[in-house]
Amino acid sequence: MAKFHIPKSNRPVPLLEPRIAALTALMFAILGLVSVRLYYLQILHHQENVELADRNRIRIERVPAPRGLVFDRNHRPLVDTKPSFDAQLVPEDSDNLSLTIERLERYTGGDHIADKISDADEEGRPPYEPVTVAERLGWQQVVALEAHQLDLPGVSLQITPARHYLYGQLAAHLLGYVGEVTKNDLKQRADYHMGDEIGKFGLERVWESFLRGDAGGQEIEVDAVGRRLRVLKEIGDTPGESIVMTIDLNLQQAAEQAMAGKNGAFVALDPRNGDVLAMVSHPAFDPDLFGGGVKASAWRELTTDPNHPLQNRVIQGIYPPGSTFKIVDSIAGLQEGTLNPQTAYNCPGGLWFGGREYHCWRHQGHGTIELHDAIVRSCDVYFYNVGQKLGVDRIAKWSNQLGLGIKSGIDLDHENPGTIPSSAWKQKRFHERWYPAETLSVAIGQGYVATTPLQMAQVAAQVANGGIRYRPQFVKYVEGLDGNIAKSYPPVIENRIKIDPDALEIVKDAMADVVNGAGGTAHKAHLDGVVVCGKTGTAQVVGSNAPVGENEEEDKTPDQFKDHAWFIAFAPKDHPTIAAACIIEHGGHGGSASAPVIHDVFQRYFQLNPPPPKPEIARVLENASPSQ
Repeated sequence: MAKFHIPKSNRPVPLLEPRIAALTALMFAILGLVSVRLYYLQILHHQENVELADRNRIRIERVPAPRGLVFDRNHRPLVDTKPSFDAQLVPEDSDNLSLTIERLERYTGGDHIADKISDADEEGRPPYEPVTVAERLGWQQVVALEAHQLDLPGVSLQITPARHYLYGQLAAHLLGYVGEVTKNDLKQRADYHMGDEIGKFGLERVWESFLRGDAGGQEIEVDAVGRRLRVLKEIGDTPGESIVMTIDLNLQQAAEQAMAGKNGAFVALDPRNGDVLAMVSHPAFDPDLFGGGVKASAWRELTTDPNHPLQNRVIQGIYPPGSTFKIVDSIAGLQEGTLNPQTAYNCPGGLWFGGREYHCWRHQGHGTIELHDAIVRSCDVYFYNVGQKLGVDRIAKWSNQLGLGIKSGIDLDHENPGTIPSSAWKQKRFHERWYPAETLSVAIGQGYVATTPLQMAQVAAQVANGGIRYRPQFVKYVEGLDGNIAKSYPPVIENRIKIDPDALEIVKDAMADVVNGAGGTAHKAHLDGVVVCGKTGTAQVVGSNAPVGENEEEDKTPDQFKDHAWFIAFAPKDHPTIAAACIIEHGGHGGSASAPVIHDVFQRYFQLNPPPPKPEIARVLENASPSQ
């Protein structure tokens, strides 16, 4: 058998021990690094990682509290809360956030979603906290989001309480509106969060602390794309307290109806305590527009409207009071002793003063006339003379006493104090002295004089109640969750004017004949069975040497150049319970434009609150037998 010979190699055989040692060292190094990393994650940062894992699976969601309700004086609801579907987005749950935002805007019809997320992040939004990106979604939008939920990782629907104004534009400037908190709101109020609603205007803003309530929360479990699976724990919210207002829904509706189609303002007060019974500013707006954030197009339309629907004309609109100011002149003259009921002046149709003629609205004049008839017929020449005797500074003094030229103190923003000129005022404002001829214009409520409808309603109320100026209030009390009164608002007396009762009676008698007398200028305010006292006024819009008139003849002046129509009133003459002021912009004459508005409101008021029968009628009824 042949033997094979295996040749020997001259190369050295490699040693395995060093390689094994190096590999072993490498393995131990890797194990060491893994151990260090595990120690870092499991020991040093255990709690943080547990929280991150829980946040990915378990979320804490804030549940806003329903705002308190708002009622009228008879506890009929004016503002309540209804469910709203809102879209929320957790950016961390979306792998492609820009695509999710694009789809979400397409399904909801919304915009600026990226800006809302950016704003929330700038305010320090914690990871996995949802951002409300679309509010008050319609049914079609809700269905679209539900149907495409797999295409919208991180998006969920939340049912939240939304503000609802039951009667649309009714009392909009008084009730106000709510809106989403802004960056400035969050800086000032640490307990608010992005997406919360806050009162922005009117009652909603001023009584925010009572209406808001306390938010609750839910601990929920979600899946990998942020969809809610179940609620693990819940902390209930506390609804806000309710507000009971002083306004009467029936009266407010009557006032809104009487003002329909007119630009201007109406306000009614209770002269016994200052309660606001009704307040209308036209044109108005729908407060529901602002819930969930007003769209840019709607906001632009409101702010560029030449009729200024956002302005509350009752407290912000300033107008020359026209002949309604003659009530102030009369009180001032009677109190200062420059005037008495028998004071007579001749009115030939004008008064020459300082080289020019100041006309009366009645070109043929009123002849020789005394105070009573001068008020009833609204004679301008008579009050030129009254103003001349008083002087501007005494007129200003009594105007201020009656609340003109100063804020009323009502709890609404941006109240305008108006203007009551004086010699000192003109020197300060224009660095000029006061000229006596300027007093003539002031005496008939023109020139520099400017007042708000609320101030003129207060004048009527003070004549009615004997000279007490109450702070106008529109909230009676705050109602707690238990139904009891949490805070009440009793009447506040701002000033008591010492007016001779006989002087006031003279003015009241004349105001009664303005409405009910043969020569009065406000017959359209007459009510059967109730003596209404009033005073018409017409405020110039276009400058003219001739005073504006109080007659009701057809006015062919273009609407934009027509004068503003005033009427102030109270009733009944004895023991008055309501006082009011109305101005119709470019309405022409107070007797034809504004008096019918107050007639309709007063008529409704006395249907709801019949005045007591006159003493002689009451005696007859008491003595009458049942068979009679």
